[in-house]
Amino acid sequence: MEADRILLEAAVREAGALALGFYHAGARSWHKADKSPVSEADMSVDRLLRKKLNFARKDYGWLSEETADTPQRLKCSHVWIVDPIDGTRAFLNARPWWSISAALVTDGEPVLGVVYAPALDAYYEALKGSGARLNGQPIHTSVCTDIAGCRLLAGQHALRARDWPQMQIAQKNSIAYRLALVASGAFDAAFTAGRKSEWDMAAGDLLLREAGGVLTGIDGNPFSYNAPDTRRNGLLAASKPFHAMFLARIRDLAGAV
Repeated sequence: MEADRILLEAAVREAGALALGFYHAGARSWHKADKSPVSEADMSVDRLLRKKLNFARKDYGWLSEETADTPQRLKCSHVWIVDPIDGTRAFLNARPWWSISAALVTDGEPVLGVVYAPALDAYYEALKGSGARLNGQPIHTSVCTDIAGCRLLAGQHALRARDWPQMQIAQKNSIAYRLALVASGAFDAAFTAGRKSEWDMAAGDLLLREAGGVLTGIDGNPFSYNAPDTRRNGLLAASKPFHAMFLARIRDLAGAV
């Protein structure tokens, strides 16, 4: 596993340098069929990571937002799950809250994960059973135990119900970076009811687990990875006690509708 960690770090840091070149110089962009933006930086980083990781581990599968998916990965016990640039809108608008997210999943479970925000010089990594780190220093989820006044990463539209207590709500484009911020204790929780994909979550999921937190769907069920359908209906990330409390509030509000 240490060899895979060294391989992944080298590849992701090189990809970060490549992405920063586009970020500072400006990158051509266009829209996909689903209307989401993509840029030449997304595609270039995807090619670099695939070349570095797949060349070194030819028996590992590959799942990336910017690579056409095939059923071949479903036959692999080890799979790289990658989002070359998570938060492309922030990237294209010269905001630093974008990241490169990369995880190694074994039999459906993340065992190695990196979320790298090059414009912020923030390198988050986790190895199963070895804790989570930010720039080499151990990180842990917050000890917040009260929804009132908590620091929450979410869109305002995600909290339409009027009986939420006052919270400090912030928004970051990159889902992976949001999960890393919760893992590090910079925020208490992250919540979205929108559909997300495995490449948004796999690395951040492991960061949270190793930092003492938990990531689930808004139904409270944990995620498994390298599934035929890569989409998930919403997510909630927080420390374990806070997660249970916040999830109970979501369920109470849903029952009241």
